[in-house]
Amino acid sequence: MKNAYEPIPLNFERLTPDLMAQRAEAFYASLKRRRTVRDFSDEPVPDAVVRNAILTAGTAPSGANQQPWHFVVITDPALKRRIRLAAEEEERAFYQQRASEEWLDALAPLGTDAEKPFLETASHLIVIFLKKFSYDAEGQKQKNYYTSESVGIATGFLISALHQASVATLTHTPSPMKFLNKLLDRPTDERPYMILVAGYPAANCHVPTIEKKPLAEIATFIQTGD
Repeated sequence: MKNAYEPIPLNFERLTPDLMAQRAEAFYASLKRRRTVRDFSDEPVPDAVVRNAILTAGTAPSGANQQPWHFVVITDPALKRRIRLAAEEEERAFYQQRASEEWLDALAPLGTDAEKPFLETASHLIVIFLKKFSYDAEGQKQKNYYTSESVGIATGFLISALHQASVATLTHTPSPMKFLNKLLDRPTDERPYMILVAGYPAANCHVPTIEKKPLAEIATFIQTGD
């Protein structure tokens, strides 16, 4: 049985309303500049940057604090090559057979196809695994809860942390991704959740012209008296 509830004092920094607003606006301005990159430089990103970003991801909230994630960081060129070849095989099947015309039409403005050179070129590949189960010190299997929600939040933390350190990213989800368990020697009860490509943008990098929805379309505010 787990330890009993033993709370500790909260370490919380209270800010003035003006400073709260300033920080919120500055954080939004920074994240608004984040763009998904598909053209990467092969210049290496410092490992310490990636390590600290993963530590940041590990602070994310999770169901029952079970932290149902595992991050595999790959910089080895030969392994990146194998991941690319396996991913492109699945992507070709997706574009040629699995994807509906409606799905392909939605992807068309982004300029994507089955070729994924960034899996080899970028400095780091971070493969995120979702752990359906955990194991205690005696090897007893324990079910994890709210795993998709928890890993999704941690992934968002990771992307934000890398962006704050001036590292570009790309979320890549070839389907299916079970080949990653074999290539990375991960247990079969872990589910590959995402390949996060991380590195510096190529010198001539371009991104699609897109717009984000305005606040009025993505949020509803219900206030006293409404």
